[in-house]
Amino acid sequence: MPGTVDATIIVVSYNKRMYTELCLTSMLRADPSPGQIVVIDNGSTDGTVEFLREQFPALAEAEGVKFDLIRNDSNVGACTARNQGLAVASGRHIGFMDNDIAVRSRGWLATLASILDAEPKVGIVGPKLVFPFEPYNIQHAGAAISKTGRVCYLGRGEPIDAPEHNRRREVQCLISACWLMKREVPEQIGDLDEVFNPAQFEDFDFCYRARDAGWTVLYDPSAEMYHYESVTTDNSPDVNYRYITIRNGMEFKRRWRHVFEREDGPPDEVCRWKQLETRPIEQTGVPRIID
Repeated sequence: MPGTVDATIIVVSYNKRMYTELCLTSMLRADPSPGQIVVIDNGSTDGTVEFLREQFPALAEAEGVKFDLIRNDSNVGACTARNQGLAVASGRHIGFMDNDIAVRSRGWLATLASILDAEPKVGIVGPKLVFPFEPYNIQHAGAAISKTGRVCYLGRGEPIDAPEHNRRREVQCLISACWLMKREVPEQIGDLDEVFNPAQFEDFDFCYRARDAGWTVLYDPSAEMYHYESVTTDNSPDVNYRYITIRNGMEFKRRWRHVFEREDGPPDEVCRWKQLETRPIEQTGVPRIID
């Protein structure tokens, strides 16, 4: 049986059962697995809750993983849900993972945890995120903010082996689709700010708060994860994500302009969003885990 790492991974689910199943079972197929998985369900109605109650607990127990389920009757937002997860997290390290993430590097968790253990000032570390179909181009290799506040996903659409994105580096921020952090970080700076509910920019705000408190945010490409881009937020008819993205982006800029306008972020023209092909799980099947 694979071992476990003293880490808690927090996953929020809101329908999208197939993705949640893949996300959770891929963590159990990793080596090592997290010692604790916490899932907060935000009112799913598509069979997700039945999977979480009736099937996944036995799968987790068989791998020696503690599983906790928090059930909300409605969609309380990703920020609130993740904060509920933080309240019950027992691991020495704590990770956020979107339910549209799946493990690619079998040893991803040990890799990220070892960085946190070895580097006293590193508070948050994120892996390389790649699209879950060949040639597995990069979806996210850290995030950057221009001097005017525009967001850039570093490496987006570039080859998985692009040299400039195959080195560990300090970054301005990360997306919380997948990261691992020392539990001391939220203990020091507090939870995700629920003003950003249901989602968007809460992760950038958290990274800037961590950095403001003296922590370093790091990207490390030696751990790779699959990301079914935007599954977590797309096709949710009860949420106007275009409006929320604009609103939360304005709040982020208001809070942190005094910082990012002095940073060496990318020029605005580099930050134009690249609309790339995405494929649902029905087309990709279960992507393979690599050693």
